[in-house]
Amino acid sequence: MPVPLTRALDAVLDGTDTVALQRATARLVEVYRSGAPPSAQVLGDPVTAAAYAAYRMPATHAAVSRVLREADRQGVLGGVRRLVDVGGGTGAAAWAVADAVPGLGSVTVLDGSADALALGRRIARNGPEALSTATWTLADLARVASGARLPSGDLATLSYVLGELPADLRAPVVDALRDAAPRVLVVEPGTPRGFAAVLAARERLLAAGWHVVAPCPHGLGCPVATRDGDWCHFSARLDRTALHRRLKGAALGHEDEKHSYVLAVRDPVPPAPGRVLRHPLTRKGLVRLQVCQADGTAAPDTVTRRDRERYRAARDVRWGDPWRPPGDGAAT
Repeated sequence: MPVPLTRALDAVLDGTDTVALQRATARLVEVYRSGAPPSAQVLGDPVTAAAYAAYRMPATHAAVSRVLREADRQGVLGGVRRLVDVGGGTGAAAWAVADAVPGLGSVTVLDGSADALALGRRIARNGPEALSTATWTLADLARVASGARLPSGDLATLSYVLGELPADLRAPVVDALRDAAPRVLVVEPGTPRGFAAVLAARERLLAAGWHVVAPCPHGLGCPVATRDGDWCHFSARLDRTALHRRLKGAALGHEDEKHSYVLAVRDPVPPAPGRVLRHPLTRKGLVRLQVCQADGTAAPDTVTRRDRERYRAARDVRWGDPWRPPGDGAAT
């Protein structure tokens, strides 16, 4: 029987030297916080790959899963049978897609780290059939800039990779994703730098005639990008395992993974009517939402108890959920 990702990680990493993992985790944190694209393969040895799996896989899985719930809500996952996970490392995004798409038939994970791929293959043996039989392929994304093609699929994912690439590789990689599958999902850390990478990917996909499904309710210019010091991002909460807490020196049993993303498709589908951009602000008798709207603007929507139907819906809505403006049918 397949097991959840956290249990699969425990099964594979049990007995690994915790002190060595802590040291490798500290090095990884330093690299990722530097903000500069790595000059060499980050996951260059088995211990570092294991540290990455322990401390980053659960968070990446949570973020991608949160996005895929939106994709499913908007009917985009129907017909997905083949996944191409580019820069997939140890397979966190592939696990998320396998969880979200019960009919997933084949998975191809491409990455530049042989150690990450080897570990990902071991972890995936504990997962559903699409993962346990997945193809794990060593691939240099620099070859994409020279015209190399990616394997074809129904969905191509690129999670926590684009911002780490040299600037001259980012556009060719987005183009390669677009050529590989009719659905493209790009996820990055929910930081100004991560959002900038997502925004550039979004603009390139739109310029090629593609259609944004989420989070944006439109294909116009991003209203958040014009605000100084602001960026579009969302949050996914995940429980920390005991090993996760030890590696991060954390006391809390959970964390919130901030992420930015764009989901785009070749053929048009209806986007969300609007998107809640911040945690709703709730006061007695009212809920105040910050909403990205279909007309390309972002504006507050204050819902009071006097509007009973919308007020009931507003009390249940969360950051990142779709939302309809006043007078546009049902609230969500």
